[in-house]
Amino acid sequence: MALTPVEPGMVATIVTHLEMRERPRPAPVPAAPLRLAPWKTPDLTAYRTLFRRVGAPWLWFSRLVMADPELTAIIHDPAVEVYAVTDPRGTEVGLLELDFRSLPDCELGFFGLVPELNGKGLGRWLMAQAKSLAWRKGVERFWVHTCTLDSPAALGFYIKSGFLPYGREIETFADPRLAGVLPRDAAPHVPLLDQTATA
Repeated sequence: MALTPVEPGMVATIVTHLEMRERPRPAPVPAAPLRLAPWKTPDLTAYRTLFRRVGAPWLWFSRLVMADPELTAIIHDPAVEVYAVTDPRGTEVGLLELDFRSLPDCELGFFGLVPELNGKGLGRWLMAQAKSLAWRKGVERFWVHTCTLDSPAALGFYIKSGFLPYGREIETFADPRLAGVLPRDAAPHVPLLDQTATA
């Protein structure tokens, strides 16, 4: 059994792709004190702020380093639907992004709640919302990918939600904490290997 070294300053993760090829049977939406607020043309700063709040613990960084025109082209595309999850006070506490640009596929692009809401069963409510919004006329496949940097519960949650795994890849990328894109204490479950740090 061979091991593949990971270069200093890089992070490696196993990505699992999952799909749902049949519309789920209607089911009651779990109760939650949250609501979805559609963002038709999200402000880039507000979007990135929420993206960071939801994703920093899992090393989400792609949208933080993307050039403004590239990000605008995605999240302002009429075929991409962005929703902020808000609490009873109207505070943004989660993100849902559905990508219909490759019909008949719909990709669950981003899905998550701020860390303080994790583990409270609210993900089931958000997933019920996601499935209700994703499965519409012309959609034949709903898919998502997750990785080993995500919450340990994520893969099981997606499978329990009706997604079936169909592919696996290894991804490596420069650690965004070393470049200052995310704080050095983000994602403590992923050791920070910084050979330039002084004792």
